[in-house]
Amino acid sequence: MPRRPRILLADYPLHIVQRGINREPCFFADEDYQCYLHWLEEAARDCRCAIHAYVLMTNHVHLLLTPTAPGAPARLMQSLGRRYVQYANRQYRRTGGLWEGRYKSSVVQAESYLLACMRYIELNPVRAAMVADPGGYRWSSYRANGLAQPDARLTSHPLYLGLDADATLRRQAYRALFRPQLDAEAASEVRQALKLGMPLGSDRFAEAICARLGIRRNSGKRGRTPGDEPESRTARTEQQGFGF
Repeated sequence: MPRRPRILLADYPLHIVQRGINREPCFFADEDYQCYLHWLEEAARDCRCAIHAYVLMTNHVHLLLTPTAPGAPARLMQSLGRRYVQYANRQYRRTGGLWEGRYKSSVVQAESYLLACMRYIELNPVRAAMVADPGGYRWSSYRANGLAQPDARLTSHPLYLGLDADATLRRQAYRALFRPQLDAEAASEVRQALKLGMPLGSDRFAEAICARLGIRRNSGKRGRTPGDEPESRTARTEQQGFGF
C-alpha cells in the first residue's frame, strides 16, 4: 500500500506524534528528556519552526508547531530523531532504531482547534494517570503556558496571546481551560486526525486543505464497525500508563 501523503503547509499549525518501536520506552532518565528538549530547541530554531506546545511521555512525543516552510517539520524531525537516537544508542549501548516508522501529523485549524490541541497534548500525563494535575509533570509545555515557568523553546501562538493582553490574566484564562477534562468527542477528533493524517478542523476546512493539495480527504467514517473506535484502543493504552 502506498504511503499516505503528508499534509505540510507553511504557516499552518501542525500536530506531530512520534512513538517508540512497539510502544517501548524512549526515555529512561531525566538526562534523556533534557537532551531531547535541548535538541528540540536547536532544531526548531534552525528549521524555523515555532513550537507552541509539547509533551515528552515515556514512549512517545507530542509537538504542536507552526513551520515557515512546508518541508521544515520533516527537517526538524529528521535532525531531532537522528541526534537523539545516536545519543540513546551510545548512552545505553544499544543499536538500531528507536522510533516506530514515520511520525504522524495533522494540520490544525487554528481558530477552532489550536487551544483544544494544546490542552490535549498537555493533558497526556493526566490521562495516563502519571499526575493528577498537568502542572505536576516536568516534561511538558504546561508549566510555561499555564504557570509562567520560562521555556526558551516555546513561541506563543497569537490565539494563546489573545486570551488576554495581561500575561497574568492570560495564564489564568489558559489554566481555566483545563478545569474540565477534554471532552471525549474533541479528544476523539484529535486522535482520528492523527491516525488518518488528515486536517484537524471543520469539514469545510479539511476539504479546502485537501483540495488545495490535490489529495482525497479521508474522513475515516466508511467501513468502521461498532466497538472499533480508535479511542477504544487508546483508552486501553492510557490505562497502562502510556497515554496517547
